[in-house]
Amino acid sequence: MNGRRKIGLAALTAGAVGAAAAGVLAAEHRVVGRARSKADPFNEEPFFGLHTEGIDVVATDGTTIHVEVDGNKDAPLTVVFAHGFTLRMDAWYFQRRDLGDAARLVFYDQRSHGASGRSAPENCTIEQLGKDLHSVLQAVAPTGPVVLVGHSMGGMTILALADQHPELFGSRVVGVALVSTSTGELAKTIVGLPGWVTRAISPAVPQVAKAVRRRATLLERNRRIGTDFAYIVTRRISYGPEVPASLVDFMETMLTGTSIEVMSEFFDTFLSHDKLEALDVLTDIPVLISCGTGDVLTPLDHSKIMAKALPHAELQVIEGAGHMAKIDRYPAVNAALRRLFARALEYSSTAVAG
Repeated sequence: MNGRRKIGLAALTAGAVGAAAAGVLAAEHRVVGRARSKADPFNEEPFFGLHTEGIDVVATDGTTIHVEVDGNKDAPLTVVFAHGFTLRMDAWYFQRRDLGDAARLVFYDQRSHGASGRSAPENCTIEQLGKDLHSVLQAVAPTGPVVLVGHSMGGMTILALADQHPELFGSRVVGVALVSTSTGELAKTIVGLPGWVTRAISPAVPQVAKAVRRRATLLERNRRIGTDFAYIVTRRISYGPEVPASLVDFMETMLTGTSIEVMSEFFDTFLSHDKLEALDVLTDIPVLISCGTGDVLTPLDHSKIMAKALPHAELQVIEGAGHMAKIDRYPAVNAALRRLFARALEYSSTAVAG
């Protein structure tokens, strides 16, 4: 009798779990269905179609960095865009589409991302990314005033360059935009989790990363199956509310284009990233700091720390925007970038006259 009762309880439990899972999947499907049924102004945008003939720049360790030049080739100002983790140069789509009249624009794929070469795991560090940016500048912008624009990991890349080559800032680099980024302490803000949770789990992240690397092939296979849940998570970590479905798909395509193995190789460097003191190098040049109030990856507090260290910088706070404000809130971000370009040109002309 007891045996049958145990079997019955097990069957009921399994049935309840199955029903709950089915309910969750059905809810996900309804959420995604509603999102896709709404009018989408970006359905016809060629998100991966803005490219010029690129060149490969060889980094200090031999890795090739894919670089493309666009915009006004005769403009007095060159602007170099550094994208974020798991993305590629296409993430700057709306900036590339709309700011070409303002400057000569340089885009590149970070190592192990997009069309750039695969890095050795030990060189997947913020320090090496700073060296890569220096190599790009030497190759495609060896003279003239430059503005550096970095999003997330790209902003960290710029701070690494400032740490390594402070002599460039004020002489060659005449402006910097730090978009949805951080100077450090990222372990305290893991995807918007409460502080006590992130403090508890952050010591385990390196071990988790190693486990992920060992099982990368299996994880990649399962990842490719895709679910509505992936859509919901991508929307949550990337954008504010009411974002068009095509922008979520755009982001998801870039995310899935970066392998799990590559993702795991960069984990350690984010935990050790600390470039608060590098901000001193930016004190005298025009700086834009931009972040959304809904950013769960590099929360607004990180931007406020930078703004406190750089009181003359423009702090742009975009209400309700998430980590990818430069995409779904691109008019506001682009307007702020234009203001930065104007200030940088003014600074450059004053510096030359002086």
